[in-house]
Amino acid sequence: MTHWFVTTDGSLKARWKKAFPEALALTPSTLGVHLQPSDVVWLLTTVAEWDTLVAKVNAQKATAVVMSYSPDDREALKALDLGARGYVHTLAAPEVLNQVSLVVSNQGVWVGQALLAKVLGGTFKALQQRGDVSDYQFSECLQQLTERERGVALAVAKGATNKEVARQLDITERTVKAHLSAIFKKLTVRDRLQLILKLAPVSEQITNS
Repeated sequence: MTHWFVTTDGSLKARWKKAFPEALALTPSTLGVHLQPSDVVWLLTTVAEWDTLVAKVNAQKATAVVMSYSPDDREALKALDLGARGYVHTLAAPEVLNQVSLVVSNQGVWVGQALLAKVLGGTFKALQQRGDVSDYQFSECLQQLTERERGVALAVAKGATNKEVARQLDITERTVKAHLSAIFKKLTVRDRLQLILKLAPVSEQITNS
């Protein structure tokens, strides 16, 4: 497997070389000449018509990962819709790039925690509206939290950002972060994704009790 980085001038950043010492650079005009089905192609959004290049990579049966200096949810969804297997910050740490490579090389999809949290949050919210997730206050895990912490936890579970939670509950972002730290500790979760997943089965626990 070869890692190819497609840039406007065919240069490689030091962090990319650190992640993949054998990585090679390509320009848009040379893309597709040397690709093999097992290769991973990292496309920068600063490259003109990067979206059309994703299709070119797919045609070679290689794996495309889109990189952006300013990650944006809409752009991420666009990249995935075009067939890219991943979407990551251009300046991501070498360790993150290695994780992305591992996931996409095994037919997984990498979009980062922020977007994934929103996607899961949207699903959680849809379940609530359908009535599949209800009576949160009676759940065992939420009983461990204070009233304000429950409000924060449920807002986050629906995909709200810290800023949105602060606005909804009329508190500061700093207070939201403090509540989240307490929530994570009490519920023994590491981040918002684990929090969403922990709260999602609440309705099943209630209806089966």
